[in-house]
Amino acid sequence: MNVWLRFRLIGVALVTGSSLLACSGTDGRHDAPVTSSAAPRPSSSALPVPTPTPTSGGLPSPTGAAPATPAPDTSTTPAPGGSAPVTGLGSLQPIWPFTTLGQAQAWQRDHRAGGHQPWHLDPEQTALSFTRGYLGFGEIDRVTSRSIGAARARVGVGLSGSEDSGTAAVVHLARYGTGRDAPWVVVGTDDTDFTLTRPGYGSVVRSPMTVGGRMSGVDESIRVQVRQPSSAAPLGESCCTPAGGHRQPWSSTVTFKGAKDAVLTVVAMTGGHIAEVERFTVTAVRTR
Repeated sequence: MNVWLRFRLIGVALVTGSSLLACSGTDGRHDAPVTSSAAPRPSSSALPVPTPTPTSGGLPSPTGAAPATPAPDTSTTPAPGGSAPVTGLGSLQPIWPFTTLGQAQAWQRDHRAGGHQPWHLDPEQTALSFTRGYLGFGEIDRVTSRSIGAARARVGVGLSGSEDSGTAAVVHLARYGTGRDAPWVVVGTDDTDFTLTRPGYGSVVRSPMTVGGRMSGVDESIRVQVRQPSSAAPLGESCCTPAGGHRQPWSSTVTFKGAKDAVLTVVAMTGGHIAEVERFTVTAVRTR
């Protein structure tokens, strides 16, 4: 082989090796939260619609008024041996599908034994199932945004077949329990132009209950429901409170009965322009 041909072959090999190294590199963001402004519309038939689960307690927490900057998660510590984090809720209130640590642990045992209800490990499916199965908003069945970390997640949900409708609500979730299979639970919503600040998050309430917040919109009509995980039907409902303008206050009174669970969900919703429910906000309250 002559010298000219040998140098030519060495140059080709160097170029090819550099290309392979560039393609196999990493940006170091493997463990960073995943964020996007949109997501493919999921199949409605794949979404779980679980049976309501009884509750027996919870923890107070601020979300609803300005939950976009939650308190530091001081309850998350490394697990022995460097495996999964030990995750608690701190001041956050577990709303659904589990409202006690015992419920979450019972599911973990069932899942480890036979793969029971694996959707509890998916924050997106949990957010959609909360919206469709628990709140009953069947038209809201797509993920519009996501921000998912090791212990906290925000999942935006929106209307089916209406790309221009934007996000109906951003569901705030947290992992509840210990280990890599700690399930996700809903702890509230991150609210901006439609808020539910009264009653206070995690406060003890009685019927009748005054509810309220602020609303930005045009020709809105607000409906309020009180729900509990162990009941399919609302415990009480008020309709319809007119609202509109820019961050204008709104207020209503709702009467409810039949509360058996220690944790109740107050949900306010508005719609009527393109769908029955176009935006919603939730907060958690306690009966004791």
